[in-house]
Amino acid sequence: MKNEQNYTTGKEFNLLAFSSCGIDTHITFIVILLIYLLTMLGNLFIIILVYLDYRLHTPMYFFLCNLAVQDIIFVSAILPKLIAITITGDTSISFIACLTQLFMFAICVDTDFFLLAVMAFDRFVAICIPLRYYLIMSPKLCILLVATPWILYVCNGICYCFLISALSFCKSHDLNYIFCDIKTLLGLSCSNTAHIQTLISVGTVFVGFLPLTFTLTSYVYIIATILKIKSSAVRLKTFSSCSSHLTVVLMFCGSSLSLYVKRDSEDSQELDRLIPFLYVGLVPMLNPIVYSLRNKQVWSATEAVYGKFKKQILKMHFYIHM
Repeated sequence: MKNEQNYTTGKEFNLLAFSSCGIDTHITFIVILLIYLLTMLGNLFIIILVYLDYRLHTPMYFFLCNLAVQDIIFVSAILPKLIAITITGDTSISFIACLTQLFMFAICVDTDFFLLAVMAFDRFVAICIPLRYYLIMSPKLCILLVATPWILYVCNGICYCFLISALSFCKSHDLNYIFCDIKTLLGLSCSNTAHIQTLISVGTVFVGFLPLTFTLTSYVYIIATILKIKSSAVRLKTFSSCSSHLTVVLMFCGSSLSLYVKRDSEDSQELDRLIPFLYVGLVPMLNPIVYSLRNKQVWSATEAVYGKFKKQILKMHFYIHM
């Protein structure tokens, strides 16, 4: 068994991705490249904007910056390989690179669930108990809430990688998927994977459903509080402060949880590639758009930063031509 495992570790897998969908590779390349570039630019824009404008130095935007960093890591672990596949046609991926994708995916998805729950808690405190907001959401608590998921889920990712590396793969090495997903890898293994399947099921509850339940419970209290406000204008303004976050929660949690609840059907292979592409590509790309589109604070900060940048350019231009 040990020799077989060593042999498997040196083998390569093939990421079939969209090769069996009949989609033109040039179109696929352009779409994935655009999504990757827009995701990187959009999330970098949020990080830089929050850093430069002191008015955005609040717990909510601190969490948003961490979500943006996580999204950049997330797409960078998966989309560049997809882009390389569409350019070269080489679908091979080494076992180490496959484990790296699995590790980064596990960390980022788990952290996403946790951060979205933390951001829901932030909105709950801001709307339901506003007078105690800065007392509760102290800098120490904010740092703790951000550091905790990274520590926990790095350990979780290492655990999954260790378990997968101990498996032997004597079946096909073709992964009919867009990246090295743990359930797809388990389907190719000829080892006993019951313990890993159990761990995934338990993990899905604690990492996915519990944070989602906490998030939805927070919004039940938030909506109840908003409905008690007599002024319709104030109600609308209050709800708009959390509508962006709720939209992102529904997009991400809906797509990712529906994938793992539904994955066992063999008649849904095309859908099984589309759903992960939604939260691997589209959700990280849409996050900065959703958070900034109807956010007056972001627009105001953008105008202020642009004004400062424009003044600096004019000063440089003036000194150059003196």
